[in-house]
Amino acid sequence: MIAAVDGSDHSLRALEWARTAALSRGTGLLVAHVLPDVSQLYAGRRSSLHDPNEPERFADPVGDYVRAVLEAAPELPREVRYEALEGSVPEALRVIAAEAAPTMLVMGSRGRGGFATLLLGSNSRAVATTATCPVVVVPHADRDAPGGGNGEGNGGGNGGGNGGGNGAARPHGAGASAGRVVLGLHAAETPEDVLLFAFAEAAARGTTVQVVSAYAVPPGPTLIVDSPFQVIPPEALADDGDAVPAEREMLRSQTQRLAPLRTRYPDVPVEQAAVPGDAAGRLVDASRTAALVVVGRHHPRRRSLLMGSVANAVLQHAHGPVAVVPALHPDEDA
Repeated sequence: MIAAVDGSDHSLRALEWARTAALSRGTGLLVAHVLPDVSQLYAGRRSSLHDPNEPERFADPVGDYVRAVLEAAPELPREVRYEALEGSVPEALRVIAAEAAPTMLVMGSRGRGGFATLLLGSNSRAVATTATCPVVVVPHADRDAPGGGNGEGNGGGNGGGNGGGNGAARPHGAGASAGRVVLGLHAAETPEDVLLFAFAEAAARGTTVQVVSAYAVPPGPTLIVDSPFQVIPPEALADDGDAVPAEREMLRSQTQRLAPLRTRYPDVPVEQAAVPGDAAGRLVDASRTAALVVVGRHHPRRRSLLMGSVANAVLQHAHGPVAVVPALHPDEDA
């Protein structure tokens, strides 16, 4: 696992998230820092002049600071390594991610540079758009949801109380349902890698996967805007119920798509939600109490260098960590 740091409070939040994630998975942690321009210029000057009087090691205060932060941590992953990188931030992180093939790259939503009012920094956006591995963006403290973490508030109706895949019901508002992994799913397009990542994360955390899909609703005079969505257990799909046809069709498409994942991860409870209209808005709302929101970067067959609109909107506004997962095997069917 790679944690990208620059010494800012935002990157230290990401470092802490990566530290605990590496511990829960039993993996090592590589802490990567892209040197500032002045350090890179010094390194280039020393290399070109071959001056033996110049010290071999240039100052890296960020590296010293990060090492001190890690030394004060209560527990560290089995292996922790620090590496200073040269080049532009997006390119340097993209290269090291391609070389190290990590389970994920974790970074803050905004670094030292840029405007204080930006919701998402340019480096975070660029890395999430181009990296060859899943990128987890941890938002800065200003975007924390007030009163989050109680497991409630992102569902509606019978939302928080219905357990999923293995039939184990969970009490409404119980701690077991708090901190779930929320997966944004387009049943026909989301690559399998995105689903696998979400279920693996939930298995590592011992929590639930809540699957959220959106369906189009024609405008009408009685359309209820911003109504809460319901979380439906799979067994509820057997009867006719009260769901509108589009909702029921979406839930059935979800169920079909999730079937192999339920078999592969039988101990991961699953909740399903079909919502009208705006998928990004619902995922942002769910992020208030989620441990992680997982979205696909874009459809693998489009070969686009642009991030999809849902992933971009969630990254911009989510209240908690967001994992943007590329199609790791783009030649395979979604």
